[in-house]
Amino acid sequence: MPTALRLNAFGIDHLVLESAPLPALGPTDVHVRLRAAALNYRDLMVVLGQYNPKMQLPRILGSDAAGEVVAVGSAVTRFKPGDRICTLFFQDWLDGEIQPLTGRSALGGAIDGAFATERILPETGLIHAPAHLSFEEAATLPCAALTAWNALVEQGHLRAGQTVLVQGTGGVSLFALQIAGMSGASVILTSSSDEKLDRGRSLGATHIINYKSTPDWDKSAKEITHNTGVDHVVEVGGQGTITRSLNAVRPAGSVHVIGVLSGTGTEAGPQVDVRSILSKSIHINGIYVGSRAMFERMNAAITTSNLKPVIDRVVPLSDFRSAFEHMQNGSHFGKIVLSL
Repeated sequence: MPTALRLNAFGIDHLVLESAPLPALGPTDVHVRLRAAALNYRDLMVVLGQYNPKMQLPRILGSDAAGEVVAVGSAVTRFKPGDRICTLFFQDWLDGEIQPLTGRSALGGAIDGAFATERILPETGLIHAPAHLSFEEAATLPCAALTAWNALVEQGHLRAGQTVLVQGTGGVSLFALQIAGMSGASVILTSSSDEKLDRGRSLGATHIINYKSTPDWDKSAKEITHNTGVDHVVEVGGQGTITRSLNAVRPAGSVHVIGVLSGTGTEAGPQVDVRSILSKSIHINGIYVGSRAMFERMNAAITTSNLKPVIDRVVPLSDFRSAFEHMQNGSHFGKIVLSL
């Protein structure tokens, strides 16, 4: 019997592994055996009730997984048994711009997710995994990698020689560092840990800033760019960092707003001075993962460059609690993966 990680009520104590019977295979459905799944900060927010306090429960968690095709419906043309696949974060966003109803197809949010040993998913909700990646590595791509790719390449039109400021060493940030590097851009990496900064430098970061010892990291970033400002900021902090990001970016540069690690924006905190946005003509891009077409383009680039995702640790599905607690304490470097 397939098993799944279900959230029955908000709180880590209400996460349980339960049997998850599969529905019948429809003509456009694919039966997949999932081998690995990756945690995102969004999953922790879901568990704690911070992502959508009105979410209908119980819910199978998770958006990011990789595995292999077991069987296909009679009308399926894109996959065959034995194919290695990744899930799509948005099951219905195939191409073009995000639409008002796109969010209703988000795995592990609006609908049951991918933290399960087996699932029946629509053919449109899967993509072929890069051949050179393990299941654990491929599982990290659907949210974190695609978010970074959408920000820098699809929306930001990243070019060689540009400078990218990357905040922290979580999944999105390290993928942004790697994508910038393979595009010929230089990277300024910030973190509160000298050890993590050293590891980031070994991954290709050109400059490093410890924001604990250098709280005015925006000024340091401008100094590094000879007071011009960076071309791109991968903004994962939210309310607590957006003002410094706007200061660090050059006129007509881009701030890609991705995360809320330092606040949701609903609590009291620093207010954004819109005058800097106007006077510098800053491009503010809200990034919410990406489409299947973007994923295909990203996979082509990942394959050509032989990019390998950074994995912090792999833990068995049965030890899911330690995985969520590890993410909660913020000590990870790269992705936390569940072996299914």
